[in-house]
Amino acid sequence: MTDLTTPIRTPEDADAALRPKTLAEFVGQAAARENLRIFIEAARSRGDALDHVLFYGPPGLGKTTLAQIVARELGVGFRSTSGPVIAKAGDLAALLTNLEDGDVLFIDEIHRLSPAVEEILYPAMEDRALDIMIGEGPSARSVRIDLPKFTLVGATTRQGLLTTPLRDRFGIPVRLHFYTHGELEQVITRAAKLLSLPIASDGALEIAKRSRGTPRIAGRLLRRVRDFATVAGHAIVDAKAADAALNRLEVDALGLELMSRQNGTRHETAFTTSIEAREGVTTGISAGDRARTVAVAIDAGKSRDDIVTPGHIFPLIARDGGVLVRAGHTEASVDIARLAGLNPSGVSLRRS
Repeated sequence: MTDLTTPIRTPEDADAALRPKTLAEFVGQAAARENLRIFIEAARSRGDALDHVLFYGPPGLGKTTLAQIVARELGVGFRSTSGPVIAKAGDLAALLTNLEDGDVLFIDEIHRLSPAVEEILYPAMEDRALDIMIGEGPSARSVRIDLPKFTLVGATTRQGLLTTPLRDRFGIPVRLHFYTHGELEQVITRAAKLLSLPIASDGALEIAKRSRGTPRIAGRLLRRVRDFATVAGHAIVDAKAADAALNRLEVDALGLELMSRQNGTRHETAFTTSIEAREGVTTGISAGDRARTVAVAIDAGKSRDDIVTPGHIFPLIARDGGVLVRAGHTEASVDIARLAGLNPSGVSLRRS
């Protein structure tokens, strides 16, 4: 039986081959990347361990990849685990005492550490020491174990759930942002080259536009587009081939995917992931905010960059063919708008 808290090296996953290995290869996050380069270079010149690093931001932006790059750039060992796996203080103690001088310890989902484990982590981060209790009752005593110099790299998608004492102990907080279409195009072009997939610039851009600013989604869509291109016999993936494949995957022009891939409801209502206008809204729940989101979503002059997910509006996809194919409110509203020469869209309101 494998001990889940033991930091062992595992075979590379499907995404590993596509992940950049150095800061020079990493695309996007220019400010964060440059700052990390300076901090790493300074630590190496002093012969000291890098200060503790906290990566935070939406999922799929490269937190784990950057943690691995940090260790590689420092030329030290890399140990990885996650918050939910460290169930008790002893698990963390086992990890820390097995580190070598200068190692990077990566804890994903660090906001899910238990309070008892956090208390053990504080002196380890600040004093490079581990305080443990030996024995019970009157004979119990505290023993301090010195730890090697190490760098703790934490990653979280929910920075607000970190306790203030833990958050303040990270000397290098790094916030990751969504990628632009141009940055994602570079990510996709690089990944296609590694996959030996010929891809045109307009094909890479088409995938980038539907990836919701997230490299992980871009990589997944690229692999599926490759499957369609291989079977269809396309010599190169251009915008037309990418669009056809993504439409087959039901990834629409706004980059929204169906909420459920296996819709078993009676009417097969095609909800997508929820959305919000990127700008011009406050809480997102007021009538004005919702109207703003709807207006942005149906505006032909707006792009995918003007929409974020999740949000408070739940779009539905009307079937091609309208009410002749599916007798639903969604299709009816779109058909009426189209017949009136208006934007083929509608809004369903429910009185509360």
